[in-house]
Amino acid sequence: MPTEAIDPPGISWLRVSPKYVTVRLVEWAIGNLIAVALLSLPLVFALVGWWDWVPLWLAITVPAFMLLLAVWRLLLIPRQVRAIGYAERDDDLLIRSGIFFQRTLVVPYGRMQYVDIGVGPVERGLGLCTLKLHTASAGTNAEIPGLPSDEGARLREQLSARGAARLAGL
Repeated sequence: MPTEAIDPPGISWLRVSPKYVTVRLVEWAIGNLIAVALLSLPLVFALVGWWDWVPLWLAITVPAFMLLLAVWRLLLIPRQVRAIGYAERDDDLLIRSGIFFQRTLVVPYGRMQYVDIGVGPVERGLGLCTLKLHTASAGTNAEIPGLPSDEGARLREQLSARGAARLAGL
């Protein structure tokens, strides 16, 4: 898919780890298992005879639609992970994401207040982390998920040093 419209010229993007697909698949499985199970309760109750006011076609259609939606999302996960990237420039960090709705976020080093690393249980098992950048703006949601732990630690130290240098220059 062409992204020339939103990509600055001359940028070589660094990608997140392909292992991040596994993290997203586990999240997908847990969320969709709960959703499909809950939406299937009216069907189970109608089949057992506890509820006779629910039309059988509706009790079948709702969980079936949710299941189709879940499968579609499952097929998108690898492509969504491949769309995540970041690039370090002299004055700022670029973060891109999205397939259908593409987003390129520019975070100037001088605006960074602190850099945080988060690790969930699945990420920890795969040796991954999520780097979060906090700025003065509450609306900034700058994070790079799926980084190898050593790359996340390196990036945290480098971004913190660059941010401190830019703040000292103000």
